[in-house]
Amino acid sequence: MRLSRRGLILGGSAMIAGCASAPKPLPVVIAEIPAPPPFAPIPQITPPPLDPRRLVRPELMSRAMAALDVHHNRIALRDRMYLVDFEKFSGEERLFEVDLIGGRVTAFRTTHGRGSDPAHSGFARTFSNTPESYMSSVGAFATAGAGWGPQQGPNVLLDGLEYSNNLARDRAIIVHGADYADPDFLAREGKLGRSYGCFSTAHTDLPMLRERMGEGRLLFAWA
Repeated sequence: MRLSRRGLILGGSAMIAGCASAPKPLPVVIAEIPAPPPFAPIPQITPPPLDPRRLVRPELMSRAMAALDVHHNRIALRDRMYLVDFEKFSGEERLFEVDLIGGRVTAFRTTHGRGSDPAHSGFARTFSNTPESYMSSVGAFATAGAGWGPQQGPNVLLDGLEYSNNLARDRAIIVHGADYADPDFLAREGKLGRSYGCFSTAHTDLPMLRERMGEGRLLFAWA
């Protein structure tokens, strides 16, 4: 079939008109992503002061803090530590639990060895690591957990970490309760009795100390 030129023109015009009537595509609008808000500054938390009541002699505290770093491989727990100030009279509170997080210090009484105070003056004068000397030892100890002995009963085991106390296990130097460390003995005698070198405490104080000392904390004794 032959198409006339007019037919082709009209047909083409219809096609053009049809194309012209097709809807135009809508422009793509990319929404802008808002910039993230700036990070809020991290508040600086100031830890509470250590020993606000100043119960511990500054030199003792300083030496103990240094011992935490020196013996870091043996002191696994640094939430609290225990200090003994053998410069003080035995009737005074001289065993300190130091809360290294909250800063609070709690004081207790403890004895020294009879060999360190042969005249029973109430003051420890000499110290030793020698077996059968019955003297107290100074330096850094690591608490080694709760123990039980046939003579002293419940106790806390100690490992000496320095040349001045590294025979603590051989000498059975421990923390334990004793009648001669109880308040009624102090009231009667004016001072505590003497141990064989152990850190003896009042029977009423031992359960709490035994639980809280646990294993892997510092006990530091100095004079």
